Amino acid sequence: MMVSFDMKTGGVTGEQGRALLEIAVVGHTNTGKTSLIRTLLRSTRFGQVDDAAGTTRHVERATIFAGDEAVLNLHDTPGIEDVYALQDALQAIASRNKRLAPNEQLEKFVTATALNDPLEQEAKVIRQVLRSDVLLYVIDVREPVLEKYLIEIGILGKAIKPIIPIFNFTAAHRAELDLWRRKLAAFNIYASLELDTVAFAFEAEKRLYQKIQSLLEVHYTRLQRLIDHRARIWSQLCISAARRIAGLIITTACYREPAADDQNVTDTSSAAIRLQDFVRQAEQNCLVDLLKMFNFTDRDVALQKIPVQNGYWQLDLFAPGILKAYGLDVGSAALKGAAAGAGIDLMTGGLSLGAASILGAIAGTGWSTFRRYGKEIQAKFQGVRWLCADDNTLQLLYLRQHQLLDKLMNRGHAACHVDQVGQPSERGDLPEGWRGIIDILRQNPAWNASSGLHGHDDQYRLIEKSLVDALLNLKS
Repeated sequence: MMVSFDMKTGGVTGEQGRALLEIAVVGHTNTGKTSLIRTLLRSTRFGQVDDAAGTTRHVERATIFAGDEAVLNLHDTPGIEDVYALQDALQAIASRNKRLAPNEQLEKFVTATALNDPLEQEAKVIRQVLRSDVLLYVIDVREPVLEKYLIEIGILGKAIKPIIPIFNFTAAHRAELDLWRRKLAAFNIYASLELDTVAFAFEAEKRLYQKIQSLLEVHYTRLQRLIDHRARIWSQLCISAARRIAGLIITTACYREPAADDQNVTDTSSAAIRLQDFVRQAEQNCLVDLLKMFNFTDRDVALQKIPVQNGYWQLDLFAPGILKAYGLDVGSAALKGAAAGAGIDLMTGGLSLGAASILGAIAGTGWSTFRRYGKEIQAKFQGVRWLCADDNTLQLLYLRQHQLLDKLMNRGHAACHVDQVGQPSERGDLPEGWRGIIDILRQNPAWNASSGLHGHDDQYRLIEKSLVDALLNLKS
């Protein structure tokens, strides 16, 4: 998605010189206007967000694109700080010019307000309102419905432009939200929307554009292209993030450190430290990639140090699927020869074949197999065991990443809090067939991020899909 920011208020045109949809984001001070635009832009770089009132002092513009096509301009306006003085000024204009229509009264006010006038900021807002096609009126539902807000809505209504109230900070404030809806109905305003700028929901953004479509038919087709584009980009983003996490799980499950003698405390301790460092660094690298994908920074998410436990593992030549992993099948010439030498019928008793015969069969597959699995085969001869991340560590790693992905997918770019990712308080659901997935991964050490040997492996792709579907809560 492309966006551009500037401080101008002039018109921007789209393809073939057609005027873009102009949207003014308006409301009282400190209700979340800049935050809303950040959320729609997926960017923390636009404007300034602060708890102090009147943070935005000028009209700022951002353009949203669907691919290379400019679709709309968002205009962030200053808050209306002195609504009573503005009301008095407009009433004075109306009393002196009784034939002026409501929107003409606003135009007269803008023209009559000079620089450094006490109502200069309000004039900036009204000027942009008159230039825009639709108004997004941002409401902090935590605030009581005061008279000044109702006066403000009445003044904006004079522009004779569609108004869509955007309810912000709606979590745990349902009663206040219902009251706001009833008050807005008195102004015949019903096309409102809940769009929390801190807790992002893509469907809410989609509904916003659909509401504008229903109000401004002339922009319907262009907005539909934007909706389709952003839906496609969002889907691709979530899938890419889930695949990155799947890669982390696969790489970590496949990783092992050789530990030839568990009686050698020094060697075992060194291997354990190397394993812990690998897992923690792999998770940190994944976090960096995910933050970049979602356009966040390391100031947005804190990843607590994962506790890494280790366990021993040995190559099991008789594990289901391991023969296929080594490029063998019950019909291979190598295994037929080994079976004949051992006097065993593979079709009925292949899994009882002795290790020596299996190793002989593997040896018969040639240099390519040894180049890929030589360490494991040699280790089997020498009785080497491997130190790897144990089952609890892998489960915790998956659950933490699931938690992280959920936070990133639902975090608005106006959020100022730091999301903590630690040990999940509740044991979440693991992917279906988790135990079997881990067993297969441990039998395939070549399936790591750097080997590049798994790209065309059907079993690898099936495991990756299972992990991605589970992370995105998709039904297979």
